Amino acid sequence: MTVGEKLADYARLVRFSHSVFALPFALASLTLAGTRYQVSAAALGWIVVAMVGARTAAMGFNRLADRKFDALNPRTRAWELPAGKVAVIEAVFLTGAAAIVFVYAAYRLNPLCFYLSPVALAVIFFYSLTKRFTWTSHLFLGLALSLAPLGAWLAVSGAPREAGDIQVPALMALAVVFWLAGFDIIYAIQDYRFDREQGLFSIPARFGVAKSLAVSSVFHFVTVVFLALVGLSAGLGPIYWIGIAAVAGVLIWEHRLVSPNDLSRINKAFFDVNAYVSLGYLAATALDVFLAAPGR
Repeated sequence: MTVGEKLADYARLVRFSHSVFALPFALASLTLAGTRYQVSAAALGWIVVAMVGARTAAMGFNRLADRKFDALNPRTRAWELPAGKVAVIEAVFLTGAAAIVFVYAAYRLNPLCFYLSPVALAVIFFYSLTKRFTWTSHLFLGLALSLAPLGAWLAVSGAPREAGDIQVPALMALAVVFWLAGFDIIYAIQDYRFDREQGLFSIPARFGVAKSLAVSSVFHFVTVVFLALVGLSAGLGPIYWIGIAAVAGVLIWEHRLVSPNDLSRINKAFFDVNAYVSLGYLAATALDVFLAAPGR
């Protein structure tokens, strides 16, 4: 096996392409932070490094924690760890190295980020264990990814002096919690029978397909509400609001792709549609700040 093939296995192990979910929200938060604080090229670079490190560590830990279940599940038994394409010791090393990279990147940003980096790692690792005891595990995954906009903001603002200093990223983080939980519920529908058999917890395993889709719809409605509150809190203009309307439209489309009678398009709803949400939101935020703000 060539080095390139092994690196490709590592990338598939941690689903590197799924970075498109959290990273755009971190960059959107950074863009808004830049209207109040100075953002250097070095800070931008270390934020990206921290994001990649944290996400790689989180996914590596998740694959290690779930490897027994992944080997039993027909949908996942061909994944890299169950199939033996990546050895357990390699996954352990990758996870540990990524965690070290994350902590070092946090250290390079500012003391607050460095001090909080172990807490962030604890949160993103803890998610992988929650499906063993609570059907609210989707919200814990949302919480893990919601650290991205909060962390990006704190990376340039430093320690907040009052609650209002982090109102914008906090609202964005709440939007991420419900957005992520909403589409993770849809994704988990694929395994709801398996989860029941194995004693694992999820909203689909607890409530069934139809009710889970309804909960997911409510979560995505709440997502749009929080994104609107971000716009109000940050004083954003029409480009942002057009973007929010587009995000709402894409989320409606997502829920039209999946129904209790047709689950064939779950993967499209999970990856493609939500990539449009995150990238579209970043684009709308950046355009509003960089194009509209000078004229307001």
